[in-house]
Amino acid sequence: MNGTNVSLSILDRLSDDWDELTPEAQKAARYVLENPQDVGVSTVREIAEAAQVKPNTFVRMARQMGYDGYEDFRAPFRDAIRRGGMSFPDRARWLQDIRKSGGLGGLYADMMEATLRNIEESFATISAEQLQTAAEAIWNSKQVFTLGVGVNNAIASNFTYLASTGMSDFHAIPRPGSTAVDDLAWASDTDVLIAITCRPYRSEVVEAVEIAKSQGMTIVAISDSPASPIIRAADHGFVVGAESPQFFPSTVAIVAFLETLLSFVISVASDEIVDRVDRFHARRHALGLYVEEPT
Repeated sequence: MNGTNVSLSILDRLSDDWDELTPEAQKAARYVLENPQDVGVSTVREIAEAAQVKPNTFVRMARQMGYDGYEDFRAPFRDAIRRGGMSFPDRARWLQDIRKSGGLGGLYADMMEATLRNIEESFATISAEQLQTAAEAIWNSKQVFTLGVGVNNAIASNFTYLASTGMSDFHAIPRPGSTAVDDLAWASDTDVLIAITCRPYRSEVVEAVEIAKSQGMTIVAISDSPASPIIRAADHGFVVGAESPQFFPSTVAIVAFLETLLSFVISVASDEIVDRVDRFHARRHALGLYVEEPT
């Protein structure tokens, strides 16, 4: 068994034995699980400082895992680094190896290839300047409506949920029991519509964009082709990859794009938004909505 497989086996064991670890050892184990690349290059003091625990905590954790100490524990991770196994693999060789694995390996490789290509091709055609301009339009608007139907409705709701942790007047449409055009009835030229649809284009989204345009709204459109009807009608149009070996179009690039767009909105926003996000999460902690981790 090579160093990479051994190091991955250690990570699996840490996950499996999690409940048997003390709270301090769990902090050490969490750091290892989330930063395995650091184990092979860090001394026990360095990794303990990064994990905010005492060095002895890592020693005890290693012994609980059946090792003589931290040096014995980190040996497989060092070996994996020497073999090149802890870095991101060469894509072509990685995909070829998956395809040769038999069974559903070919499908797995096709899905991974499409996912990576969709994200890369999407961001290759979008500039930071385009994102900033759209983000400024969103921040300076009175209301923001995010429109998606089918699976894109869930994506629109997620974007709205995240935005609402620091900003108000964000709405995911269509609302339950309503239609998109009704939800936009009182929107005006002070508002923004973010619309999402990919082939086959949903008629209710195309119709809502046309109506919003006639009401003077600013349109931010996300679709899979420059020829998409909502891209052609948009003030800010963004083309994302949606190719997939499966029947349904991929939504990975759409989610990645919206996360990036939201980060730009926060970046161009006034300083108060940071305080609002902090207060939002402080309130959640106070209400017990999060599982508190050992400090």
